[in-house]
Amino acid sequence: MKHQETVIIIDFGGQYAQLIARRVRECGVYCEILPYNKPAKEILSHNPKGIIFSGGPASVNMENAPQLDEGVFKAGVPILGICYGMQLMAKDLGGTVASPEKHEYGHTEFYKNGSCPLFENISEKTAVWMSHGDAVTDMPAGFGLIGHTELTPTAAMADEARRFYAVQFHPEVIHTTEGTQMLKNFLFRICECEGGWSMENYIDIAVANIRQQVGDHNVLCALSGGVDSSVAAVLVHKAIGDKLTCVFVDHGFLRQGEAEQVVDTFTNKFKIKLIHKDVSQHFLSLLKGVTEPEKKRKTIGAEFIHTFQEEANKLEDVKFLVQGTLYPDVVESGTATAATIKSHHNVGGLPKDMKFELIEPLRELFKDEVRQLGRELGLPEDVINRQPFPGPGLAIRIIGEI
Repeated sequence: MKHQETVIIIDFGGQYAQLIARRVRECGVYCEILPYNKPAKEILSHNPKGIIFSGGPASVNMENAPQLDEGVFKAGVPILGICYGMQLMAKDLGGTVASPEKHEYGHTEFYKNGSCPLFENISEKTAVWMSHGDAVTDMPAGFGLIGHTELTPTAAMADEARRFYAVQFHPEVIHTTEGTQMLKNFLFRICECEGGWSMENYIDIAVANIRQQVGDHNVLCALSGGVDSSVAAVLVHKAIGDKLTCVFVDHGFLRQGEAEQVVDTFTNKFKIKLIHKDVSQHFLSLLKGVTEPEKKRKTIGAEFIHTFQEEANKLEDVKFLVQGTLYPDVVESGTATAATIKSHHNVGGLPKDMKFELIEPLRELFKDEVRQLGRELGLPEDVINRQPFPGPGLAIRIIGEI
């Protein structure tokens, strides 16, 4: 999907890479996460307005520590290094990183040195969140000190000519009280982003892309009634109308009233073509005498796929299948490319011989963005805020035979 402007976050294995991405998007700027081992050419092919290096658990002085293609530093793109990202920037550009006697973890007072765009409108003394064993002991040539703490003399540094900035603390966590302002300074003052990423304009982009992808063909959506499949279905319906058919396999193990609510929402409110397959009695009979949870799960999963496939075979010219894959699914698979998505989609692992092309209109979104998108599309709050529920539902919540 094309976007006006993109910031790239390089993931060095830190627990915070997705949180950095969420904070950047909350500022109204689209961003993507890429693993550190991507070639510079691929990172720069996204035309980034800026690049952020995440933290990570490794030490830059370890053998086999995560490295970066040095071409990233030569591209003329603004960079913000965070924690491990700062140490890597220092080491790769000719500075020194060492392990000090005292390490810093948790809440720390940070003091600005001089003035720089990254810390514009930031207090002279502010609370930050530290989590590091190593520290920069010698800055690379061209860098100047822009901040310190009691235990870390070089807690922030900058080469303003190259627009390289680095901080030893984590601006993305709420414990860094002015961290969001620092990220905004990087995005809007240093990278000169315009913003404008929102679920409102995402709808326009997604609708245009779905129409282009689908053409005159028909589309199938396996509707579970959960947040992701519901939002995906309504978004695709907005794009192609009656070319979409949803199949809701009601196995009888949903929470009270949920099946009726799904049918009412999609047929009466959104006027979406819905095949409601009530097979609850059949599923109950299959599970007679079954007590072991994993056997219940596998029985339900296999029969669900069989029922779905039966309905799919009755429809004509169905070329596409809608899936509610989210961005964390893509990132956690180790790559942000389509080739290696995890198999944990809403549909529940459909057979490989189902010859569908996928439509994944949520694959660039985090869960909170999907909920916001649902609101923009007019989905009721009780669907948007529905508690996540495992596919086999109450069948595995009930101990022993059902």
